[in-house]
Amino acid sequence: MMKKLAKLKYLPNNFKIIENGDHVICAVSGKKISLDNLNYWNVETQEAYYSYKEAHQKRESET
Repeated sequence: MMKKLAKLKYLPNNFKIIENGDHVICAVSGKKISLDNLNYWNVETQEAYYSYKEAHQKRESET
């Protein structure tokens, strides 16, 4: 079970943990994402996405 929200700095190829935790929240769906499963984020907006679907939805909504 995921307990503590982490604060991250999203970088081009990885992320840096600013505040320890075990998950972040998807900027589109609000789903919890375990740090072990975090694969999609936007460096410019510093947002995490649950999957490629949410990342694509976010990109589409900005155009």
